[in-house]
Amino acid sequence: MWRRSLRAGYRCFGCRNVEPKGIWGTHTVRACSAPAVPAGRITALQALDFWKRRFEEKGVPEPDQSSQYIVAHLLGAKTIEILEQKKLTEFLSKEKIEQMWKLCTRRLSRMPVQYVIEEWDFRDLTLKMRPPVFIPRPETEELVELVLTDLQMKPVNGDIQHTCLEVGCGSGAISLSLLYSLPQLTAIALDQSQNAVDLTRENALRLGLQERLEIHHIDVIKDAESVLSLCSPVSALVSNPPYLFSEDMVSLEPEILRFEDHTALDGGKDGMKVIKQILTLAPQILSNHGRVYLEVDPRHPPLIQQWVEANVEELHYAETRHDITGRPRFCILQKNKSNMDRKLDLD
Repeated sequence: MWRRSLRAGYRCFGCRNVEPKGIWGTHTVRACSAPAVPAGRITALQALDFWKRRFEEKGVPEPDQSSQYIVAHLLGAKTIEILEQKKLTEFLSKEKIEQMWKLCTRRLSRMPVQYVIEEWDFRDLTLKMRPPVFIPRPETEELVELVLTDLQMKPVNGDIQHTCLEVGCGSGAISLSLLYSLPQLTAIALDQSQNAVDLTRENALRLGLQERLEIHHIDVIKDAESVLSLCSPVSALVSNPPYLFSEDMVSLEPEILRFEDHTALDGGKDGMKVIKQILTLAPQILSNHGRVYLEVDPRHPPLIQQWVEANVEELHYAETRHDITGRPRFCILQKNKSNMDRKLDLD
């Protein structure tokens, strides 16, 4: 099956990509030297060639893919490869040409393709996308695979269902992908951004998964008590949290700085501000032997292991997993039994 995907390197320096409401709250496309809409008739292939060259001239990343995804979208397909050659060589209507110039001009302003066409594929799902909500990256699909593999191995006893908590749900990609793959799973999704909460809810409704998903507008740092009251016990806690070191924010590409939510990226001085809060709360949220799954910066695994060993007695650092590029990207931690649970076992 053809699906849309961009190379992992699209995340700039191999980490991630996003924008703050205060500066870019209106999401206005920046002025750029947009070419005039052609007066004559052109085919989709001619439009493709024109915009590829235009993107190249202006330094827009992935010019070929960018033009192909936009043209395919306007012609009712996900990729150019699945379009009939006839559609590509037919003359476009005036309306289609105007739409194409409008969308390609947005890409020319460095708006990410996902926002330009307002949707993107994540594993088996097509999700709605809009700024400033964080765009899921290819690495996060690997995170979902790790969680799925573990949950599929856990037995479901009687009426007891597994529940997963996602901290920082963004578009809902992780929770919705897990729910789609595991019909007996229920999930809780949290985000400090109302935009993210609204988009997750919209995607859940479009996919018919809303009955098994609770969505809450909560900041895990400011509203820890609310998190604890709403979200325990759960079998798995999964998060792709803000994990960039603050000093690395200046290295981000315009696609991120102008359009995506900076609060979904900036993890503070050491990139671990939200990570530490998640791990502090995890023992009170997880059921016995429940696990935490984190996507992190490649520099983080040893730092996280040291911090947990020094600060969170009830959690055991289980393992580090590498992403498809070979970077240490995922941390898995497990809740130890409490002293009270051990005493009950002995009794």
